[in-house]
Amino acid sequence: MDIKAVGPADINAVLQQMRALREQAAQPLGRLDNAAALDRTQAGSRTEAGTSLQFGAALEQAVQTVDQLQKTAGASATAFARGEEKDLVKVMIDSQKSSIGFQAMVQVRNRMVTAYQDIMNMPI
Repeated sequence: MDIKAVGPADINAVLQQMRALREQAAQPLGRLDNAAALDRTQAGSRTEAGTSLQFGAALEQAVQTVDQLQKTAGASATAFARGEEKDLVKVMIDSQKSSIGFQAMVQVRNRMVTAYQDIMNMPI
């Protein structure tokens, strides 16, 4: 069973995408006086949709990785309880990886809920 851990490069890529979206959201819209400006805005919308899909895929992959880490930790603990696994250190490391991954996902979820609530409370 091969587990692909979420590395710093993956996390940095997601953070970079979030920063870019934050910067785009902070820019004033301004008036669209001509067709060229409208075309640029529509092109930006297509780019934002692609970025959104990339973020969603990265988030889905992170959730699957955390799920796999939890399954591995559970299997290691069960194997240790049965006497099949003799290395307690490996079992504890698997457990800690699972715990840290889950805590990170909870923090991401909390931040996303907060961002959603902030957006919903914005005056129009």
